[in-house]
Amino acid sequence: MVPANDTVERRMRRDDYPRTFKPRFRPLLAAMLICCVGLSALPAVHAREGVEVGKNSAFTNLVSADEVERTAQQQYNQLLQKASEQRALGPANHPQVVRLRAIAQKIIPYATEWNPRASGWKWEVNLIGSKQVNAFCMPGGKIVFYTGILEQLKLTDDEVAMVMGHEVAHALREHARERMGKSAATNIGANILGQLLGAGAIGQQLIGGGAQLMSLGFSRADETEADLVGMELGARAGYDPRAGITLWQKMSAANKGAPPQWLSTHPSGSTRIAEMERNLSRVLPLYERAQRS
Repeated sequence: MVPANDTVERRMRRDDYPRTFKPRFRPLLAAMLICCVGLSALPAVHAREGVEVGKNSAFTNLVSADEVERTAQQQYNQLLQKASEQRALGPANHPQVVRLRAIAQKIIPYATEWNPRASGWKWEVNLIGSKQVNAFCMPGGKIVFYTGILEQLKLTDDEVAMVMGHEVAHALREHARERMGKSAATNIGANILGQLLGAGAIGQQLIGGGAQLMSLGFSRADETEADLVGMELGARAGYDPRAGITLWQKMSAANKGAPPQWLSTHPSGSTRIAEMERNLSRVLPLYERAQRS
């Protein structure tokens, strides 16, 4: 009901607004609009480009990264010294050493996304003359290739990049530190079991069984993870990730009998090829972009 003293003009000014949009609601409406605009301006959350392998194992926290890298440096120095004494260490001007270091220079800049510590690593790449079909990267960025893997498999640059990416991935994902952490956890458990059970047959059996398991190399899950991260590292560096498939076709063909050292704990060639094929769509765009740049 309109008050008796209300004039027609005042009623018209008041009734120009629909009920929900009367002047007293305008501050609330403005705040709502600002909020909506602000939310629309926020960057969209997207899945990362490349492969997805999850977080590092919690077992890595049981062992100091600094200590692992210091130990790796000592063992690496000893290896190089021995190779030098045997005249098996490739000189800096060796064509294969030049080749390996050039490939590494393209891959290393993409390492820090997987492990921030890599920015402080003193990366090294060396070649050892040996028939071993083998390569590795120690914690701290110490890379070694044996001539056997290059010569016997006649690796292309793309395939070398897949091998190198795989080995670098082990270091970045701290698989050695994880293995040492698991060993430490087993030793802690063994000590507790020894105190609880004494040195009897049951205690010794449990302790021995745990130690045997922890003495194995990288797990198959670690190897698959290194394959995928290695593919991505190589792709970002401009190397064709499909070379990972041709690499393992060569490995399978060359090793129809007992696997070489590099394959000792790895999944079968057909299994890892299938896993790589499933992830090609994630890394091929990275390779194509690197080719255009």
